[in-house]
Amino acid sequence: MTLSCENSFRTTLICIDSYENKILQGRLYNAYLEKGIEFLGVIDFFQNMEKIFDETNYPQAFSVKRMFRPGIEVMSTNTEENVKEGKLATFSMRLLFRQNASWQGSVYWHEGKSDENFRSALELLFLMDSAISTKK
Repeated sequence: MTLSCENSFRTTLICIDSYENKILQGRLYNAYLEKGIEFLGVIDFFQNMEKIFDETNYPQAFSVKRMFRPGIEVMSTNTEENVKEGKLATFSMRLLFRQNASWQGSVYWHEGKSDENFRSALELLFLMDSAISTKK
């Protein structure tokens, strides 16, 4: 999978390091970021991804996010900066749209050399779960 330099910020590398009790733990890398961002759990994953999308303004949000309180500050605490491969799985996600309060795009599973489209963030999670479960 090759990406042009001008579009590289549109793809986010998702490195999954742990999936104990189906709790995602790993790191996110994007050309926009100076270093990776660690995440623990699905909510943390979604919040960090949304922050990247909002700050790069790509893809633009179709609707305004609804929330009970202001957003949580994302902190980068990556300790293994040079490792850009997940211990369990590595995915490259290319987001095309943020419509209907969800995400649409494609995800490439590096270990399985497989590319799939997704129509929602939930479908993305199911694809990642199936890849990780297959590998185990």
